[in-house]
Amino acid sequence: MRMLINVPETVVADALRGMAAAHPELTVDVENRVVVRADAPMAGKVALVSGGGSGHEPLHGGFVGPGMLSAACPGEVFTSPVPDQMVRAAAAVDSGEGVLFVVKNYTGDVLNFDMAAELAEDEGIQIAKVLVNDDVAVTDSLYTAGRRGTGATLFVEKLAGAAAEEGAPLQRVEAVGRQANECSRSFGIALSACSTPAKGSPTFDLPSGQLELGIGIHGEPGRERRAMMTAREIAEYAVDVVLEDLRPTRPVLALVNGMGATPLLELYGFNAEVQRVLTGRGVTVARTLVGNYVTSLDMAGCSVTLCQVDEEQLRLWDAPVQTAGLRWGR
Repeated sequence: MRMLINVPETVVADALRGMAAAHPELTVDVENRVVVRADAPMAGKVALVSGGGSGHEPLHGGFVGPGMLSAACPGEVFTSPVPDQMVRAAAAVDSGEGVLFVVKNYTGDVLNFDMAAELAEDEGIQIAKVLVNDDVAVTDSLYTAGRRGTGATLFVEKLAGAAAEEGAPLQRVEAVGRQANECSRSFGIALSACSTPAKGSPTFDLPSGQLELGIGIHGEPGRERRAMMTAREIAEYAVDVVLEDLRPTRPVLALVNGMGATPLLELYGFNAEVQRVLTGRGVTVARTLVGNYVTSLDMAGCSVTLCQVDEEQLRLWDAPVQTAGLRWGR
């Protein structure tokens, strides 16, 4: 096993300690596994809380800050955080205006966030929820009932976070998040499997010269295995699958996302092919984001997420954001 770690049992705690040292604008509770904006709670503003298993960085802790999340709850690697984490996070950021939970559609995440919502409401915190289920690759995977939540999580957190930053009420922030999810679709490809610290070996067998189409972000295999394809061929396949389901009638935000081990040289080359296919299909791209944002540890591969937007959504996308993993404006 070649990993830059001490021991598998302390990987998440070690990472949180490192995050705390690098980002004094965050309050990182290593023991209780909660990452919070240091200026929270923000008076008069709705708070956003998300979370999930570690191994997808910068999702979610890297998206805590002005313009996105108020707090994030990291679980163990590929394992949902527990309800106590979410309740603690909600209590830390609630200003009295309510808290929006952003939940990726995985069985453990859904169950634990639902339980946390009940516990938080018992403490007098108003809770709303947005479920992210954008992955068009498979239905009822190893980890979920229905479609998985993947790249659209970034769009939901950014757009809803911008609305909250402007002082929109909870109902409006929830609606913005739901609209972002409904307008988004994703598809992922693996060139190699990932290796978890605990296992130390690939999560599935992918022979040399083959790739996996339609993978999830927890190292689960996809819906089809093929001989290696060129970036041009992969882009045509992935974009067409997304467009077939999304059928956009407005401009789109495009996320060309790396799965953790794919260098930017390759991602930008892949983006060129994605843009070529979209142009050829008559789709206008309003904004593009390229990089490793919703990852799967050391998996080589990529995903494509498209979110069709109106003028208001585009304005929220362009609004300033200052987080460890995403920042522009100001």
